[in-house]
Amino acid sequence: MFLRYVVLASAISMLVVTNDARAQTATQVVRFEVNAINQVAVSGNPAPLVINSATAGNAPAPVTGVGTTYAVTTNESNQKITASIDHALPSGVTLEVTLSAPTGASSVGAVQLTTAGADVVTGISSANASLLPITYRLSATAAAQMSAPEARTVTFTIVSGT
Repeated sequence: MFLRYVVLASAISMLVVTNDARAQTATQVVRFEVNAINQVAVSGNPAPLVINSATAGNAPAPVTGVGTTYAVTTNESNQKITASIDHALPSGVTLEVTLSAPTGASSVGAVQLTTAGADVVTGISSANASLLPITYRLSATAAAQMSAPEARTVTFTIVSGT
């Protein structure tokens, strides 16, 4: 009986040794990189902004448009979002935009849109956020006159904050 256990133990150890003798490895080198990512996108279009009332003795009442949002993704530090319009507004008309900031960044607040880019959110670092509100505000002086509705394209750009 003892001999049977010795033979069985020897056979098992030979299998283990045999399996170890057959073991092999192979290696590969995997190269990778993560490039700079800076993306901004908007969703929806604001409803038309129509100024159609004023209190006697005061400028026309400004109107506000909400309901659009933006998303931003960056894996860099100190980025900012600028905003501009494609061509100038009529005399006496002002269009402002306010973007809520993602966590860790700062909204500049209401910014008057012109054809030159103006900062609207600053200090964006390593962020991915969506459904951030955009608010537009249209105001006009009493001298503003328009014969037909107009439109402007607003461009948001993410760039280095330095």
